[in-house]
Amino acid sequence: MVTLFSHLGIWFMRFTALLPLPVVRAMGWGLGWVLYWLIPARRKVVRTNLALCFSQLPAHTRRGLELKIFIAFTQAWLDRGWLWHAPRSVVQQRVSISGDVAALNSPTPTVIFAPHFMGLDAGGMALGLYMQRRLTSIYTNQANKTVDAWMLQGRKRFDNVRMFGRADGVRDIAASLRAGEPLYLLPDMDFGEKDSLFAPFFGVPTATVPSLARFARLGGAQVISIATRITPQGYMVEVSKPWQNFPTDDLQADTARMNAELQAMILTMPEQYYWVHKRFKTRPPGDADFYA
Repeated sequence: MVTLFSHLGIWFMRFTALLPLPVVRAMGWGLGWVLYWLIPARRKVVRTNLALCFSQLPAHTRRGLELKIFIAFTQAWLDRGWLWHAPRSVVQQRVSISGDVAALNSPTPTVIFAPHFMGLDAGGMALGLYMQRRLTSIYTNQANKTVDAWMLQGRKRFDNVRMFGRADGVRDIAASLRAGEPLYLLPDMDFGEKDSLFAPFFGVPTATVPSLARFARLGGAQVISIATRITPQGYMVEVSKPWQNFPTDDLQADTARMNAELQAMILTMPEQYYWVHKRFKTRPPGDADFYA
């Protein structure tokens, strides 16, 4: 039964690829409203995150942000239909890229810091379309095998993306970096206390994996960040210039720098960040559980 529903869901996503973008976005807007009211537990997670990070905002302003976050989440999810199934020409028309694209295509080993904005799949797709080098990334397998295969196929549809599993060794990833394959890295989730450092994020000590600095050091790589923005026309992928003086010999300072860079990006579009995740779940010893 689960497999049947999974296939029905994938067929529905293939169908949405045939629809005009305004229709898909309107569907996402309506579904976002529904999910906002139907999933109070996840709404509480978003509310807690916003209260921690935007305590200076009035409560009614944060409530408005909550709804916008659910709408952006569902719109980005439905957009996977055309990202993964529409003709290449449609994707190129709807996904554009700006900023220091030349740095992406330079022969310099590169780690791409790609935070969890709602449009992260469009960001990966844009790099696959516009980069002249093969891209690598790290993938977490989904429990549902049907959905897992669909997502992998979608993310690799243009044949210039290689996915490493989280169980693969760091040595192989570092070797691909040194060989000139940029690494698309998403280290801004709470992966637990193991291998994490506590660094400030919106003023809150936050468990953060220091993999950005570690991979940059292992691969002798420059670091570039991208922010993928949902727009009425589709998506705009904004590429930063290479970070200066990164990494350093201080892993704690580098991790704090990463969170500060992320915070600055979030402030330009707070409703498009992945606040549905329990970003502050892991606490320093003795700290209370924010989500209890």
